[in-house]
Amino acid sequence: MFIYSKTLQRPMNVSRRDPNMAMNILTAYGGPDGEAGAGTRYLTQRYAMPLKEGKAILTDVGTEELGHLEMVGELFTKLIDGATKDEMIAAGFDRFYVEHGCNPFYVNPSGQTFNEYAIGSKGNPVVDLYEDMAAEQKARLGYENLIKLTNDKELQDSLKFLREREVVHFQRFGETLRLVEEFYGNKTYYFK
Repeated sequence: MFIYSKTLQRPMNVSRRDPNMAMNILTAYGGPDGEAGAGTRYLTQRYAMPLKEGKAILTDVGTEELGHLEMVGELFTKLIDGATKDEMIAAGFDRFYVEHGCNPFYVNPSGQTFNEYAIGSKGNPVVDLYEDMAAEQKARLGYENLIKLTNDKELQDSLKFLREREVVHFQRFGETLRLVEEFYGNKTYYFK
């Protein structure tokens, strides 16, 4: 079903280590609007999608989000590479390190763990697609905020790439919503 390519969709680069920024990057990994939630959401929603075109979009975007999870993990790793114990502690990594070492983990910068219970998946393609469009806008805003927090041009370029993919996903979900609404008209979607 999936073919894994051992390369990132785009190289992720940083100019220097920055443990503070690494802590912030965790929001794009396992935060409430991060890549883990997005991939899980879309790959779950595809089962209730009645249109093959919609199912394909949800599968493609969900799979891409898992690739973005890998890319964010790569940024996290590069941002802490070579950091001293004091730098890590100053960035708030002491409690994180005890539990997760130097691996990215499904938490936000405040340390709240990812909770799949909050993922929007209602089984109604119209409701789910509106949820997906909102999720992509929240992720886009998250990347814009991360871009503002750094002056590392290479990191900004990497984050801009991820932000632009959120825009593309938003557009694809909007197109899919129009297809679903055309298919159903004014009827409410119920079980088959």
